[in-house]
Amino acid sequence: MDEKDEQPRKTDPEQEKKREIDLNILFPERGYDLNRLFPDGETKKLLYELRRNKRDIDRFIRSLRVEEE
Repeated sequence: MDEKDEQPRKTDPEQEKKREIDLNILFPERGYDLNRLFPDGETKKLLYELRRNKRDIDRFIRSLRVEEE
């Protein structure tokens, strides 16, 4: 009985994480509702990952510039 209780708990956080992605918060400079334009959860996840990758790349580039000086 404990095993059955643990399995749904593992899937619930993944589903909640997908639901938590709010494109309007990720891209506040836009003047329209991005969540309505991209209602698909997979698309939201993709855009979230792209934003995260861009941030990581920007940090990497900044670290290179500091070392060159």
